[in-house]
Amino acid sequence: MTDTVLSLRKATKLYAGVPAIEGVDFDLRRGEIHALVGENGAGKSTLTKVMAGVVTLTSGSMTVDGAEVTPRTPLEARNLGIAMVFQENSLVPTMTVAQNLFLGQEKFYNRLRGIYIAAQQFLQSLNFDVTPTATVGALGAAKKQMVEIARAVLHKAKVIIFDEPTATLTPEEKKYFFDLVRDLKKRGVSIVFISHALEEALLLADRITVLRDGKHVVTDDAAKFDRAAIVQAMVGRDLSNTLYGARKSSVRPAGARVLTVQNLKMAPMVKNNSLSVFAGQITGVFGLVGAGRTETFKIVSGVLKRDFFHGGEILLHDKPVRYRVPAPAVKAGIAYVTEDRKVEGFFETSSIARNIYLGLLSKFPRGRMMLSRRETNKVGKSWIERLKVRAIGDEAKVVELSGGNQQKVVIAKSLVQEPDLIIFDEPTRGVDVGAIVEIHELINHLADEGKAVVVISSYLPEIMALSDRILVSRQGKVVEEFSALEATEERIMYAAIH
Repeated sequence: MTDTVLSLRKATKLYAGVPAIEGVDFDLRRGEIHALVGENGAGKSTLTKVMAGVVTLTSGSMTVDGAEVTPRTPLEARNLGIAMVFQENSLVPTMTVAQNLFLGQEKFYNRLRGIYIAAQQFLQSLNFDVTPTATVGALGAAKKQMVEIARAVLHKAKVIIFDEPTATLTPEEKKYFFDLVRDLKKRGVSIVFISHALEEALLLADRITVLRDGKHVVTDDAAKFDRAAIVQAMVGRDLSNTLYGARKSSVRPAGARVLTVQNLKMAPMVKNNSLSVFAGQITGVFGLVGAGRTETFKIVSGVLKRDFFHGGEILLHDKPVRYRVPAPAVKAGIAYVTEDRKVEGFFETSSIARNIYLGLLSKFPRGRMMLSRRETNKVGKSWIERLKVRAIGDEAKVVELSGGNQQKVVIAKSLVQEPDLIIFDEPTRGVDVGAIVEIHELINHLADEGKAVVVISSYLPEIMALSDRILVSRQGKVVEEFSALEATEERIMYAAIH
């Protein structure tokens, strides 16, 4: 038995003649955690999907335990001992946890009680606190991930691949996930771990591989890297001064008051919340999970409804407004860039240009429903160039794009409406460092143009880097306000907790 459980040699995958990965060599050792990092479009997902049998190589070879293999389906890969936990989980939401665990392994005659008992015993052996009779659709992100991991272990996977596993997890859930991964390592399972959060890769991985433009750049022990070295390998240049740069020495002056929220209520998440947003400034909103940040601004943009009685007041340009659906808010000049782009942000099987143009149509009266192909392509091309959306072709579907380019499409879909107030909710979640810089530049440019910009983020360095003023939310309302000149991470976190 060799130390290497899986290897790829000269791995190349072409789409319409364009390489997604090209000549990549990769080795995975037994019982190691191997982080795979790179910008969006670097080829990370393609490489792991080759291992998992989702796509097949155009050229090159793959070996498992020294034998050359060519898995053409996820089932074939699973039979080789390779399982993949996708960024969007592959569970059946209407089935129970136990049914999902044994899906594909059913006997000719199944007794439901027996399945539940077996699932309970197996989950307990992994120390997973998941009820086997619970419907998967009712579970949170962390517990769904536990079910995915349990299914992989149940299928005796010796290699488990995680694609952005922490993108939707809370800090507490992330800590639990890291413990699970370390426990799998102790069991001798080999882990491939894709993450845009470089701190996680440095903390968790034994080795790190960096890809750039579909090619292998470097593989080495995690202890030999720091964040700056990884970033430089990923993008081919030093971004340490532009990503989360030096402390702000000046802030933009407040312009006209664009938004006023007074005593806003939406039980149980928003409680007597009051705040203001000004033109020509970036207002950062920070808070822990459950602080009511997203809910407050979803009420402002008409996605959620405030309490009918004593629900507070919202003023846009000093005029009271009450939006029960997003359409009138869009017409009034409010754009909300969602934190969940996969579910709420775009039509995944439509083209980039069509998605952007549909955003523009939402500003028009109901009578205009017809799509002009020429105008769609013109508007789409303009925004693709402006936001540097990278795609194989102009007609590429949004689902075919990398995460960072999908996020740019979601942003373009809102900015094409020419709003006065733009609310960015977790604008760089699941986005690589190169795209983070571009999105931050865009947000700063909008404020410089005189737009009122709100940035909701759970990542303190991002809040500190972007904001002119910082609002701290706790238990459903804003409890503290800082100028970016006086704010420190310690003061902000203290206000968010105490």
